[in-house]
Amino acid sequence: MTVLYSIALFLGAAVFEIGGAWLVWQGIREHRGWVWIGTGVIALGIYGVFASLQPDANFGRILAAYGGVFVAGSLAWGMVVDGFRPDRWDVTGALICLIGVAIIMYAPRPA
Repeated sequence: MTVLYSIALFLGAAVFEIGGAWLVWQGIREHRGWVWIGTGVIALGIYGVFASLQPDANFGRILAAYGGVFVAGSLAWGMVVDGFRPDRWDVTGALICLIGVAIIMYAPRPA
């Protein structure tokens, strides 16, 4: 059950970090204004809360693993929100990152 909880936290973190960054991008690059930017900053703060709730106590491990989730999540966000179509190399890279996440987070370790 701990692995499922951890995965759920990674997914929540991805929504808030990628969504927050996207809102800031929209506010600045698409000239949508300060409300979009401010909402993005709040979402980025909520991302930090999700990351801190991970069961593993090692900040470096959590953030390193989340990097792989961020890569795959960013491609997925682009597909859903912006109509981006990743090529086979994007997909291959994202899969490699997710394998890395699984190794970093869920490999058996001595107690």
